[in-house]
Amino acid sequence: MQLVSQASVERPSSPTSRPQSPWCRFDPYDSPEDQDKEYVGFATLPNQVHRKTVKKGFTFTLMVAGESGLGKSTLIKSLFLTDLYKDRKVASAQERIDQTVDIVRHTVGIEEKGIKLRLTIIDTPGFGDAVDNTKCWQHLEDYIDQQFEQYFRDESGLNRRNIQDNRVHCCLYFISPFSHGLRPLDVECMKALHEKVNIVPVLAKADCLTPAEVCRKKQKIKQEIKQFGINIYQFPECDSDEEEDFKRQDQILKNSIPFAVIGSNVQVESKGRKVRGRSYPWGVVEAVEDPVHSDFLLLRNMLVRTHMQDLKDVTQETHYENYRAECIHKMTQMVVQDKKRSLLEKHQDGSEVDFPLPLATTDERERLIYEKDEELRKMQEVLERIQEQMQHTQRGGC
Repeated sequence: MQLVSQASVERPSSPTSRPQSPWCRFDPYDSPEDQDKEYVGFATLPNQVHRKTVKKGFTFTLMVAGESGLGKSTLIKSLFLTDLYKDRKVASAQERIDQTVDIVRHTVGIEEKGIKLRLTIIDTPGFGDAVDNTKCWQHLEDYIDQQFEQYFRDESGLNRRNIQDNRVHCCLYFISPFSHGLRPLDVECMKALHEKVNIVPVLAKADCLTPAEVCRKKQKIKQEIKQFGINIYQFPECDSDEEEDFKRQDQILKNSIPFAVIGSNVQVESKGRKVRGRSYPWGVVEAVEDPVHSDFLLLRNMLVRTHMQDLKDVTQETHYENYRAECIHKMTQMVVQDKKRSLLEKHQDGSEVDFPLPLATTDERERLIYEKDEELRKMQEVLERIQEQMQHTQRGGC
């Protein structure tokens, strides 16, 4: 009671407000309005999560797939304003004859306004360049599975405090503008990967096409994606309380699939200002700034500003969980098979068997029951013969 009276003397309550919490005045996140209210303080939880997350930093892994010459490297440079291919050597025609699909990792640390991002680009040189491209996507599929396996091992280990996430969160699949829709290679590759990674189709080098041709190719590609049952990345539905501007932008993103992009790292002059684009005899194409010429801004906003975390969430909650469930199922089957094998070996050796029936299938249970019945019947016949012999001996002795 004395402590309460001291507190009331030190912090008199105003007649228009409830008694203040004794911790409010020491909280640096409280506003003057908050200090007039009594509350516990869990409203600062987002601030705690924000500080911890910013200190830890973010990771994102992006795979680019498509045949050579579609501007994959140029687009990556334009997206993240980072040159990841400084030391790259362009293979000659003779070298490409014997070239196989390779997996090349480029990792770079990017910082923007105090936010750190560890960006990893998975390049696939040699993809689709051979005369025979049978199973050329197998290297991509194996790499994605290897990262899932490594994460599963780390997650199942003893030290799980600093697990490094190298799983592929998104795959930009580049489609040639010179084909009539999807090629058979595109269909087979995307069908092999669509259950393992978020696929975002990209119509490369859109400046080779007229606006009408771009619209027709987009419709054709979307139609074939649906026809062949390819599951590309699906944008999440907007909540009912979202702002109208956000809903409108989200609908524009959905309608822009596949993104028709133009890549350029060269600055040209257009309307008295320097822009990144391409200069042609008939004019200048602004590869980045003008949304009329290219979907580059939409792709960058989707990939970086609005849906990067959702891409990671879908990877964790859908693709990785499917892989994890499959691994656990296989491990369980192996344990059950080993247990069955050991039980059958004990049964054949005449050892005591503990609960063999629940671990066996219906056919195996029926077989074991039949074998037991046969053993009991044979033992019964032996006992009956022994009893008959004993009775015959006793009658002869009398």
